[in-house]
Amino acid sequence: MEGRRIIPSGSLPDAKSSPTADSSVLQIWGGHRLQGHVKISGAKNSALVIMAGALLCSGECRIRNVPLLADVTRIGQILSALGVSLQQTGDILDIDASDIKTSKAPYELVTQLRASFFAIGPILARLGVAQMPLPGGCAIGARPVDLHVRGLQAMGAEVQIEHGICNAYVPGSSRRLKGAKIYLDLPSVGATETLMMAATLAEGETIIENAAREPEVVDLANFCIAMGAKIYGAGTSTITIVGVPKLHSTEYSIIPDRIEAGTFLVAAAITGSELTLSPVVPDHLLPIIAKLRDIGVPIIQEAADCLRTLRAETLRATDIETLPHPGFPTDMQAPFMALLTLAEGDSVINESVFENRLRHASELNRLGADIRVKGNVAFVRGVPMLSGAPVLGTDLRASAALVLAGLAAEGKTIIQGLRHLDRGYDRLDAKLQQLGARIQRVSVTATKTEAAPSTINPQASIST
Repeated sequence: MEGRRIIPSGSLPDAKSSPTADSSVLQIWGGHRLQGHVKISGAKNSALVIMAGALLCSGECRIRNVPLLADVTRIGQILSALGVSLQQTGDILDIDASDIKTSKAPYELVTQLRASFFAIGPILARLGVAQMPLPGGCAIGARPVDLHVRGLQAMGAEVQIEHGICNAYVPGSSRRLKGAKIYLDLPSVGATETLMMAATLAEGETIIENAAREPEVVDLANFCIAMGAKIYGAGTSTITIVGVPKLHSTEYSIIPDRIEAGTFLVAAAITGSELTLSPVVPDHLLPIIAKLRDIGVPIIQEAADCLRTLRAETLRATDIETLPHPGFPTDMQAPFMALLTLAEGDSVINESVFENRLRHASELNRLGADIRVKGNVAFVRGVPMLSGAPVLGTDLRASAALVLAGLAAEGKTIIQGLRHLDRGYDRLDAKLQQLGARIQRVSVTATKTEAAPSTINPQASIST
């Protein structure tokens, strides 16, 4: 397979969203059980920040297990606009950041992807100056960048935010950040990653207290260590970084996506199916597995990197509160809400991480669910069945929840808003199709038919 070059942002026909996703819908004919094995792709939230982290290296890096996502393409375009050379072959991405031509990231792309703001840390560490538009992404809460800014200021940077642009520079002739002791008011993943990257090239020692403990933070730390960084304590609440003058080239493989794995575990549970998943890191899935077992779903670890889920006799109600890692992940809240719509009894879901992440409840109610929302708490009363209906994905994980509900619903479900889904799932519809789901992506202008397809196009399947 020939590699493909990431297109610079200036060549984009439309930087706002995927034209294909905007003009397509998913049609799902529910009630079909799934079977087989699904290959879990590389972690979205690792890939994005590791790509930004490659800016720290004044040479070439090869990153393996990169998922095929709209967000990955977009951050690749941002890096390309900075002067970075990128070449992608399958799930292998070669990044050469030896010649960063500008410290200013393109507004039209950064404002569409929150993870791109993390690049302010490595750009500032490399060049001593950075101009980064305030970020965008899913509308699931404010998620301010004040923790990033305060941390960079503690390391000696001058930072001003004017007209939606964050301008930062390091005063002095050396243009190097200085080590500092930083306490985060919240264990923010983005702030932890931004400051950890910035500290790798700073003078002296940096200590980040109340740091995020997510597996993706550890993955980024391991990538930086592979480039020669000195980082200790990643995965705990205290991370220590001893700055070095320069980082070197490396080759690194991204961890499996725990949220994609969790989504397929729920897909099996909601359809009464048996599936095997690999590769996975079971330790990354402990809160998800524990909650599925509470609901009544048997899960077996068949190998060090392989899980098997069995059919549940009965789905039982349970309560969920989202928390920073190692608590229950906020990214799995929406998929679990879809599952609990069919559980016996009443469930309570408390979304404590983001303040605007329950909008999928009203869409699930369109499918026949019984959900009441008060503030950041959803009260879910199980119903005997869901029924297909047209619905709209309002954010990334909400869209996944609607796909899961559609797999279980009687009749036909039509899902709009696929640009959200394609941001974070590597060919989700194709993987489900290969497992036996009756699911099709069609143009909204195409002639619609109410009949389910009698056969699945083998060309739409993907290798596992």
